[in-house]
Amino acid sequence: MLTDLWLRGPIDADWCLTRTGCRCVLVMMPTMTSGTRLLDLVPLLAGDHRVQLVFTVPETTHTWHGLHEFVRRDGRFVVPWHQAVHHRFDLVLAASHVELERIRGPILTVPHGATNLISRKYSRRSPDARPHIGLARETLVRNGVVVPTVIGLTHDDELAVLRRSCPEAVPRAVVAGDICYDRMAASAPLRAGYRQALGVTGDERLVMVSSTWTPESTFGRHVDLCRRLIDELPASHRVALVLHPRVWAAHGRGQIHSWLAGEIRDGLLLMPPEEGWRATAIASDVVIGDHGSSTQYAAAIGRPIVLAAYPDGAVRPGSLADTVAAGVPRLDPGRPLPGQLEAAVPHGPRIRACLTSRPGQAAAILRRAMYRLLAIDEPPAPPAIPALPPPTPIRSGTDHGLLRHD
Repeated sequence: MLTDLWLRGPIDADWCLTRTGCRCVLVMMPTMTSGTRLLDLVPLLAGDHRVQLVFTVPETTHTWHGLHEFVRRDGRFVVPWHQAVHHRFDLVLAASHVELERIRGPILTVPHGATNLISRKYSRRSPDARPHIGLARETLVRNGVVVPTVIGLTHDDELAVLRRSCPEAVPRAVVAGDICYDRMAASAPLRAGYRQALGVTGDERLVMVSSTWTPESTFGRHVDLCRRLIDELPASHRVALVLHPRVWAAHGRGQIHSWLAGEIRDGLLLMPPEEGWRATAIASDVVIGDHGSSTQYAAAIGRPIVLAAYPDGAVRPGSLADTVAAGVPRLDPGRPLPGQLEAAVPHGPRIRACLTSRPGQAAAILRRAMYRLLAIDEPPAPPAIPALPPPTPIRSGTDHGLLRHD
């Protein structure tokens, strides 16, 4: 069958390569959420002619529509999963633990969201609570062996949890900080350019609406929120909507655009799931969000937050989501919205301290770990942190940049 064919290229085809002897790095993308985080690591290897990157989508019992198209964007070389599991790689990058035990080679894992401690399953105030799945022993260990070679953590608190949940994994842990936050912080000086890219001019104020997935999210609880903001806010305000990639995956591009067609026609800036939410957060003046990572990152870079949705009974005290919620106002849908936005104030330092223990250091720490696993000398120049690209909102349902995937 066609799906069983082996792809000629960087692996299993040395005889047809122009550049040979390269270290081969596999980037595993079981979801778009994990894939977008790994794309923050890929630039750390840019410019090194000793390194060849290839990508793969693990084959499981379920997948997300459009994921393969996302992985193939920008000319990435994608190795079929059935071929990848038969090859030994010099380095494997992963932001998920899906099928890791089937891949051969040293593995570096990083969280795919805002720390491993945002889960409802862990609380610093409840040390006996079950840890986040990324720190749980049943996730990290297979057949009595710790699968990842290096476990990238964002915060010292995660290391303390790991000591309780999986002591044998502690020697493999590296507290590196949060590269997603670092890119946002490094890109903050480009705020004016991001606002210009969004069409926000002069003294206009930008309100970003952020929603994770699940019925308890902003979009799940308040489907009319963007419409109300457009109708109630003065003409000097613009509204941008950021939906978690899984919202797009579960409902589809056509349906989401259908639901929001009127709002887009009236000026809503709908951000695609691939990229753009971080630049939009930087460009924003206030964020209406929930317990999702994008709200937490926006808070960490100093954006005032108003919570539109929050599952109080499902988020443990002491988690990052709880820390954000503790200091910000809650949106009352029964009251006019403009005045409620004015009550929001920034809490950047408080949230940032819970998000990362190594602000500004993630690129250097993670690149050092990657080259140690590759067993070659690290380039002498310090790693560059690429600026986030300008945000490109979806103008209509025919925009081709948008895919339906996670």
